[in-house]
Amino acid sequence: MTKIIPQKLIEDKIFIIRNQKVMLDKDLAEFYGVYTKRLNEQVKRNKKRFPEAFMFQLNKEEFESLRSQIATSNRGGRRYLPYVFSEYGALMLANVLASRQAIDASIQIIETFVKLREFAYTHKELVQKINQLERKYDRHDYKIQKLFDKTREIPSFPERTINIEGFKNKDKKIQKSL
Repeated sequence: MTKIIPQKLIEDKIFIIRNQKVMLDKDLAEFYGVYTKRLNEQVKRNKKRFPEAFMFQLNKEEFESLRSQIATSNRGGRRYLPYVFSEYGALMLANVLASRQAIDASIQIIETFVKLREFAYTHKELVQKINQLERKYDRHDYKIQKLFDKTREIPSFPERTINIEGFKNKDKKIQKSL
């Protein structure tokens, strides 16, 4: 299998909506080499393969917020709200479409989801260890305190989340994962 999609491009197409990492139907269709309409037709024909944990349709508020984040226009475009697919949904789509390009692209997409998950876990674990060390050592030791302060300056993910029912967040933004 050859790398057909740069990993950064895949990462840029992953959003967190309803507390799940997901990709838009149009982006997956492009990666899999099919029209969005054909992709969604296959999903409808195989509805039992796509429970809500694999795929769901955005509501109007989510779509408007997402559209403002990715700077798409109102002209032309969709007649319906888009579907989004989790890691499992992206894999199931490749199985349903069954083209060589879909299979190759899905492998890269799944690898990217896994790398993002591993990176997030490692980053969280590192922060926890630093906090444990800080509690262990005397806060009055200037040099040690300075070291802890410097480690906090290391940039982390910018977390931007979408305001949806059941979540309390005042800034209506999509969380972009890296």
